[in-house]
Amino acid sequence: MNARALVAWNVRRIRVERGIPQDQLAYDAGIDRSYMGRIEQKKENPTIDLLGTHRRCFGHSVV
Repeated sequence: MNARALVAWNVRRIRVERGIPQDQLAYDAGIDRSYMGRIEQKKENPTIDLLGTHRRCFGHSVV
């Protein structure tokens, strides 16, 4: 599994396990909901800074 696929899989898996709606996670991360969707669909490469924001939102790493 490549890095983009691993991040996408983990973001979606953790978000769903915790019952966090995609739009709420996007809001908490300070990004647009459609961008969050594209990350989960492996269509976008999130920045290192954004991965750090996801880490704070989830409480642990998504990689």
